[in-house]
Amino acid sequence: MIDAARTADAHSTEGASAPWGIRLDDVTVRYPNGTVGLRGVNLDIPAGEMVAVVGLSGSGKSTLIRTINGLVPITSGSLTVGERRVDGASGRELRRLRGDIGMVFQNFNLAGRASVLQNVLVGRLAHTPLWRTMVGAYRAEDRELAYEALDRVGILEKMYGRASALSGGQQQRVAIARALTQRPKIVLADEPVASLDPPTAHGVMSDLRRINTDLGMTVLVNLHLLDLAREFGSRMIGMRAGEVVYDGPAATATDADFEHIYGRSLTTDDRLDG
Repeated sequence: MIDAARTADAHSTEGASAPWGIRLDDVTVRYPNGTVGLRGVNLDIPAGEMVAVVGLSGSGKSTLIRTINGLVPITSGSLTVGERRVDGASGRELRRLRGDIGMVFQNFNLAGRASVLQNVLVGRLAHTPLWRTMVGAYRAEDRELAYEALDRVGILEKMYGRASALSGGQQQRVAIARALTQRPKIVLADEPVASLDPPTAHGVMSDLRRINTDLGMTVLVNLHLLDLAREFGSRMIGMRAGEVVYDGPAATATDADFEHIYGRSLTTDDRLDG
């Protein structure tokens, strides 16, 4: 048993491989109640791209991210993440897939009573033998990964404090550090700045962009604010009623493009600085 644990430890310390691309071919997602989350979506996202996915609530952008992560099964079509087929994958294969995909959520999903460091080390669960996680005996290499991730998002000095004592922006940075500690091939962020004030939102988006540029990591960010999409995305995918209605450079997207995506005129709520 000890030899098996050592083997698992050695495997988990191997260098991170190259980032993954994502390909959806005619993907449709129909929920059990009949609601269509995605309708015939075709997308090819190369490895290392920074993509802003924009759309109103119910447009399908959250379904898209959760489908890529295998949390929502597709009804028809095919989905490939890296070299792995997601559609038809077994439960064990999906768990392995999620171990290589970092997720950042709007509501942070932190354990408030635990320390910042303990929250970030959760990112190593998929790569750590069960006996180590049961007793909290994380390897020195895991702790180094956590320290590096916290330093990258600028809150290393907070690592021994309780997560509940942090501001919203700091908690989101902890969530990003947790995702980075996985050594992911892709980072998926679902409305990561929706509850943050403008300066903090810019800071969190800057952290995600640095992850993309410095580490070459594939990053998909769901947004509904057009100014953030233009500033931080290299590519923008616009969704409405489960369909892709825009796919092009983010920086040159016009107000008319956003009105087409949203299916209505723009309002001040569509801009962070509104």
